[in-house]
Amino acid sequence: MKKILILTAGYGEGHNSAARGIRDGLRKIAPDGAHVELHDLFAETYGMVNDWARVLYMGMINRTPRVWGVIYRWLDRQTDFVGDFRVFLALKNYLRRLLDRLQPDIIVSVYPAYSHMLDEMFGRNAAPPFKRVVVITDSISVNAIWYQCDADYFLLPNEVSAAVPLDAGVPADKVKTFGFPVSPVFAQPGEVRLPPSAEHGRHVLYIINAANSAAPDLVRRLAGLPEIQLTVTVGRNAGLKLSVEKIRQTVTQEFEAVDWSDELPRLLRANHLVISKAGGATVQEAMSAACPMIVNHVIPGQEEGNARYIMETRSGDVALTHDAVIAAVQKAFAKDAALWREWAANISQLGRPNASLDIAQFLLSL
Repeated sequence: MKKILILTAGYGEGHNSAARGIRDGLRKIAPDGAHVELHDLFAETYGMVNDWARVLYMGMINRTPRVWGVIYRWLDRQTDFVGDFRVFLALKNYLRRLLDRLQPDIIVSVYPAYSHMLDEMFGRNAAPPFKRVVVITDSISVNAIWYQCDADYFLLPNEVSAAVPLDAGVPADKVKTFGFPVSPVFAQPGEVRLPPSAEHGRHVLYIINAANSAAPDLVRRLAGLPEIQLTVTVGRNAGLKLSVEKIRQTVTQEFEAVDWSDELPRLLRANHLVISKAGGATVQEAMSAACPMIVNHVIPGQEEGNARYIMETRSGDVALTHDAVIAAVQKAFAKDAALWREWAANISQLGRPNASLDIAQFLLSL
């Protein structure tokens, strides 16, 4: 039985989403043929301190994005990260004990820090008793911290992103493009989405970024559009849920509000448009569901490439103000949804709903 260790971290939902996708893909492909463990070593090692660090990180990228942009670009200019992670001694000791217990055949890193910690623990160009696979969750704007490390393989979401490590000198035989490992649920047959029309409806899904304090105002304005049927996800934010519920009671047009749900694949397939931030997982899930996207928030650095990918492939639009979002929605459905039909045709060519299953097959073949 192959033993596979997946390492993630809660600094951005894309990492956890990719980790879960790979784990679930392995469970589906080889339920009895692989022992899979998924660990967030930062959370398991540092507990409440890690929780505080996550809050500070999320606060920085959402409230002072320019500061994060400066840090991101500085990281991208580095060529050697060995020694930068020596402060995480407790985490490395925890990882050593985990490796001694599990004796993994493969370590899959979906958060870049782990690869550099392994370099510090085992040395660059060493030959540890396991394969090392790095799963890169960003598109186009791939930071050097992802690939300036030792690994047997680097898995990227698409060919345009794979060009970044290849141009930086990573050998071509180490670079694979299976797609972003979305949930295997996306690979299952779903209901056929009929084109938007007065008869079949014009369905819009708004996935609210938890840090977006202005979201209720956009909900109110979207709910005021008579030509759409709106669904809003409020996540685990109790205050946001209360605000949205108050809006539901005051607007004349009904809309649906849902909590954090495992039904995102169904929601994306059922709606004609999704409005959300340019997170790596959200963009790739929209593509896997062939649901055109209106990006209403972009974190400098890692999310810039995701937004560019939407624009360059004409799979949606980037609208960073409420006025721009409303205009983009109206434009998409105008003239018998001519623009939406173009977006839908383009995005249907980009999604790789089988990615987690393909990655699982690849890992089992190593």
